[in-house]
Amino acid sequence: MKIFRKMLTFIIPIVILSTSIHVILNKIHYNTCLSSANTGGITNIGVLFFKLDDPYMSLVKQSLDNIQKQHENTVKFTFFDGKDNQAIQNVALDSMFRNNFDLLLIDLVNENENAVLNIIVQAKQNNIPIILFNFELSTIPEAVKSYNKVIFIATDSRKSGVLQSKLIIDKWITDKEIIDKNKDNKIQYIMLKGNADSKATIYRSDYCISTINASGIETVELSSKVCNWDKELAKSNIDSLFLRYGNNLEMIISNNDAMAIGAIEALQKYGYNNSDKTKTIPVFGIDGIPEAKDLISKGFMTGTVIQNSNELAQALYTVGVNLVSNVNPLENTDYKFDKTGFVIEMPYYEYTK
Repeated sequence: MKIFRKMLTFIIPIVILSTSIHVILNKIHYNTCLSSANTGGITNIGVLFFKLDDPYMSLVKQSLDNIQKQHENTVKFTFFDGKDNQAIQNVALDSMFRNNFDLLLIDLVNENENAVLNIIVQAKQNNIPIILFNFELSTIPEAVKSYNKVIFIATDSRKSGVLQSKLIIDKWITDKEIIDKNKDNKIQYIMLKGNADSKATIYRSDYCISTINASGIETVELSSKVCNWDKELAKSNIDSLFLRYGNNLEMIISNNDAMAIGAIEALQKYGYNNSDKTKTIPVFGIDGIPEAKDLISKGFMTGTVIQNSNELAQALYTVGVNLVSNVNPLENTDYKFDKTGFVIEMPYYEYTK
């Protein structure tokens, strides 16, 4: 009996040690496999656009497609189209949250506070990192700070309006004798606007005209038309407005390039904006899409304000992958957060011939 007890005293520690080693080895194997999956797998990213056939957003999608081709073994983008319709976008959002994406990139149809906070709540419940982009800087609610995996890549449309006004001021100073048809020292213009309830529409319009006026140049608005960022709607409006204001019209100011291009096509129908400088009505846009740049190079369009679509796509990709990897979101970028600590502001640039 004493011998048996001695044997148990010797065997039990060995069994315990063997079991412990087995558990530790299994844990190490599990963690190794998990680490391998995280670093070697594909990051699945859901991307929701407010309107996929918007000319600027289609360029952003194209840039993201190119990024996927360059990193086909590590990233996959799945695209959703809000069609500029809140109900359609809500359905798309529900689908995105059900599909277990590693990251969501969202461009909202409606930037009101309730819509934003609802998305943040869903992202937090599902523990999904999220980037809201093409977002108006001034409309970001403070309450989003409650989730530490949300980042805004935002724009300040006030700045785009100011830059557009500088292009107009420079053109007026340089070619006033040609532009000022009635010699009254005032710019007679038509304004083409985006969606009526869009902050971008309001800011781009107001800050452009107020900055022109602040420089000492007087303006007269002949007409203002809401064209919902749409080329064809702008074209039809200018087609009819030209018959009414053609003799007095000195400039067309557009909230985006698509509408500016539509305006130029309408003007060309009446023999304007082809190659004769004396029969050219200055047209200004915002976005810097390739077709607008081409028209500027030909002298048919006067200028635009660029927000680089490639730069936005690269920021979405790099910052997004950093979020998924739980590293500093700004790692390997030249961006900086503003004072909030979660907002990156994308810059605008002037573009003329």
